[in-house]
Amino acid sequence: MSLRVNGARRDLDLDHRVTLLDALREHLDLTGSKKGCDHGQCGACTVLVDGRRANSCLLLAVTLDGCGITTVEGLAAPDGALHPLQRAFVEHDAFQCGYCTPGQLCSAVGALREAAAGHPSHVTADAAQAGPAVLTAEEIRERLSGNLCRCGAYPAIVRAVADAGTDPAATGTAVEAAV
Repeated sequence: MSLRVNGARRDLDLDHRVTLLDALREHLDLTGSKKGCDHGQCGACTVLVDGRRANSCLLLAVTLDGCGITTVEGLAAPDGALHPLQRAFVEHDAFQCGYCTPGQLCSAVGALREAAAGHPSHVTADAAQAGPAVLTAEEIRERLSGNLCRCGAYPAIVRAVADAGTDPAATGTAVEAAV
């Protein structure tokens, strides 16, 4: 099977029971995505699959043959410049232990894309509105509710996402910029 991981084609020979998370961590040495609960409940393993956020612990790798996968390692630019969300997380001290941070970052990229595309969330004031969703603190909390932080850095995470949400580059990744 073949995956495009962070912009590079990666050919893999995997057992059909291997999850995307295990393929990334154990076969490709991309350890940014974390194995938290291994049940899709914590969000530590969140990656982008063809631009949409997904819990990699719940996806069988073989079902993704030919898909584009972006991990936290693929968010920064090739020259090392941080993604706007990564910069905002540092500036707002939006992490403590950092275990959930890769999943929070990938989920935030996906959430900002969804909001920019006008996809409503459960708390969107006017679900029928045309255009981008307004990123209130409540909106950001709802959109990131699938990502848990055991340290409780939520207020700083919300501030970081709100700050990065004003940067049009925050909805893209280095991989997409290079393509």
